[in-house]
Order: sequence, then structure tokens, then C-alpha cells
Amino acid sequence: MRPAAALTAVSCLILVGCGGSSGDEATTDGVPGGGSTLEELWRAPGDDVAVVAGTSNHEPGDVRVSFLVVDAEGRVAKLPTARVWVAHALDAEPFLESTAKLERIGVPGGAEADATHIYVAHVRLARPGTYWLLAEPDGGRRIQALGNVVVTANDSPPDIGDPAIGSQTPTLLSAGGDASKLTTRTPPDESLLRYSVAESLRAKAPFVVTFATPKFCSSRTCGPVVDVVEEVARRFEGSGVRFIHAEVYEDNDPAKPYNSWMREWGLQTEPWTFLVGRDGRIAARFEGVVSVRELEEAVRAVEGR
Repeated sequence: MRPAAALTAVSCLILVGCGGSSGDEATTDGVPGGGSTLEELWRAPGDDVAVVAGTSNHEPGDVRVSFLVVDAEGRVAKLPTARVWVAHALDAEPFLESTAKLERIGVPGGAEADATHIYVAHVRLARPGTYWLLAEPDGGRRIQALGNVVVTANDSPPDIGDPAIGSQTPTLLSAGGDASKLTTRTPPDESLLRYSVAESLRAKAPFVVTFATPKFCSSRTCGPVVDVVEEVARRFEGSGVRFIHAEVYEDNDPAKPYNSWMREWGLQTEPWTFLVGRDGRIAARFEGVVSVRELEEAVRAVEGR
């Protein structure tokens, strides 16, 4: 993954994410944060740390934010839920309170990542701007993790409702059956190399496409994305939904620029996973890691249309 999307802990990390399926937004009754400012909540007893971001694109609407919470001793929090507050400024009171759920990264026996789970929250942010976010895992040793959510009016990747780009991504057929030309995964993910994006759009077939490089991913969590897509593909075998993996670098060489289909889709980070409906429009999108549960839920929603 390029540095813009790497999960790197810094003192005040910008958290930016991508819209996805609607998810579960759990705003509490009453005043978010009990009338305290976000900084006061952050300074409460416990470790005061920065969030470790998992995403780097947001557009207004239902914003999917993924992140790690790492305590002062470098341990990753794995409690099932975390409370999340959002404010317009550090010294302002939160206007929104929600719940992040812990999602498993990858599949058992699949590619390994430094972190095995990540928090995912869905927050409704209707306008562009820079917001402040505070996350606190529920239970155990108290940790307050602070960061920013930057929402832009229009980011470059296609958003939900936009038409998918008809890229002629390579397939086993176009590569003469040589999977090593198409994927850096070991063993090759041949079940994800049968169809191109362009062909699937012409066939009006619903499909999932993930732009990822398993071998050269450099973040703490992005390696298992192709494993997740392959697992969901197995669950929908025979359904008519297609699953596609496309690498991200020219000639699968990280010393070279992003390839043509990455540029066509306006992707400046990786991995990205998109779900496209029969109408050829984006039905869901996930920047960074996505869990089996999240992707399966999104595919079932499209399959039932």
C-alpha cells in the first residue's frame, strides 16, 4: 500500500474513509459526550493516543471509518465495540455519538497481518469539512484515541451510485493461462482471474472487484483483502455474482507506477474493493481492509434486488 493509505500511528493522524453499505449507526439518547468537549473526553483517565487510520477517502453522507486503537505500550485493542464521538473542533462538544464494531481482518489460515482485527464505524457527516473523532473501546483498560475525519465534496474514486469504469482488466484467458502474470498472491487466486471488469459490465452481471497487491502490501492490515474476497466468492458460488482481483502496479512491480486500471478508477491508494450491481453502478465501496461479514452483507443486499 502506498504511504497515503498505510496504517501508520502518528501524533495526530488524519482519519479519512470511504462510503460503504449503511451499516449500524447507534447514536445514543441525550447529549453526546455528556456535555464535555472532545478534548475533555480525551484527557479523561486512561491512555491518550492517536487513532491508527485504515482509510483515506470520505464523501458526505454515510461515512465508513476504519481504524486501530493501540495503547501506550503498543498493544492493539480487541474489545468487541468502541464508543465514537465526532465534533467540529477539539474544544467543541461532540454532535454525534456512535458505536464502532470490531471486525476480523482476513480469514483463518489465510494471509497474515500484524493486526488481526480492526474497528469499523459508520457516521453520518452531511457536509464537507474536517471533523474530530475520538474512539474509546468499551471495557478493560481505558484508552482514548484521537484523530480527524476529512470529508471532501468529491473524491477521485467512483462513489456509490456512480457508473463503474469499464476497464479491460486482464484474465487467465488474456494471459494465456499464466496466473503468475496476473497476481502476486501465493498460491494464485485463479478463481478471481476468470472475468474482466469490462466483460462483466457488458454481461450486466453483478460483480465484486478488488484492486490489491497481496505480496507488496505494506500496511499492518491490507494483505488479507484478497483472501476475504475469495472466501466470499466461495459463499456465493453459483449465484451469478462474479468476483475479480486486479493487481495495482504496472507489471506487478512496486518500483513502477500504478497500472492503467488503477488510474482509470482514480485510485491513489490501495487496496480498494467495489461491489457493482446489474445496472453497472457502484453499490458499495470499501477502502482498505474489509471483513468477510461486511462484504457478504453487501453482496446479499445486491443479490436480492
